[in-house]
Amino acid sequence: MIKTDVVIIGAGPTGLFCAHQLGVIGLKCEIIDNLNKAGGQCIELYPDKPIYDIPAIPECTGEELTKGLLKQIEPFNFKIHLNQRVEKLSKEGNNWKITTSNKNEFLSSSIIIAGGVGSFEPRKFTVKECEKFENNSVLYSIKDKSIFKEKTVSIFGGGDSALDWAIELSKNSKVILVHRRDEFRGASSSVDKVKKLEKENKIELFTKHQLSKISGDSKLEGIEIKHDDDTVKSFKTDYLLGFFGLIMQLGPILDWGLNVDKKTIPVNTENFETNQKGIFAIGDICSYPGKLKLILSGFHEGALAARGCFKYARPDEKLRFEFTTTSKAIRERLGKSN
Repeated sequence: MIKTDVVIIGAGPTGLFCAHQLGVIGLKCEIIDNLNKAGGQCIELYPDKPIYDIPAIPECTGEELTKGLLKQIEPFNFKIHLNQRVEKLSKEGNNWKITTSNKNEFLSSSIIIAGGVGSFEPRKFTVKECEKFENNSVLYSIKDKSIFKEKTVSIFGGGDSALDWAIELSKNSKVILVHRRDEFRGASSSVDKVKKLEKENKIELFTKHQLSKISGDSKLEGIEIKHDDDTVKSFKTDYLLGFFGLIMQLGPILDWGLNVDKKTIPVNTENFETNQKGIFAIGDICSYPGKLKLILSGFHEGALAARGCFKYARPDEKLRFEFTTTSKAIRERLGKSN
């Protein structure tokens, strides 16, 4: 059994930054994730997509952000346990016993759930013929945008992912963007940018349309889209991308005695503790009045949750706030002499 101060469930950006904050205040942690690599949704769904809302970093990809966060926690030597998920929780005295699907066991005074939206898979096209082209020319996430260079790419969806990728791929590809409504769910600045690119003939935009048919034998050759008035348009295309959001599966979390509400976990905003003492929730999985599902918000939540864990790990000590520039503990970790 592995004994530690805190177990973090989820190795996405929020979980990784929370680990850094635990290290800063001198707590040990172990990180568990059911994916085969750290990075969460940033790596699984959009490793190559530009991210623009990280403070002081005008632009980075999901992969670059993940690499930076992993480098930031290197000095603390925290271990990340991949390809396994937490199956059972039980109380042992003042600690929590955590058992994973790989039968690993942990004993910890606190748990921080940073599991994003839980286990997830993308919503898929309803046209059955799409299945034979999946992971080839029909895709629901992008891991290498270079494959689309100088190709025709048809993108379906009305949220941020669809808009962002339409904008990004229009730099080197012919882009057709299709949405089933006139209104988009994404950021207004992205909508304005797409409409500007449409006027510049860099994006073909079709609203009130849905995919009705695809054609091709060994490879995708073309698609048909149907308007609400039943008129049909046909296009040749090399790739078909669907961004319809995720189907969320919380899995074993539902059995942990947490006050789950609409697939999120309510928390307080003092330290993001749940209704179970010693269990905290941060990132997309937690909810509270005014919640914003931003990576930035997750960083803030992780910083406060880390400090909420201190009273359980060190009940006889008082946490003294220090800026990282003057913290002796972090400077020693980084090998700084003064």
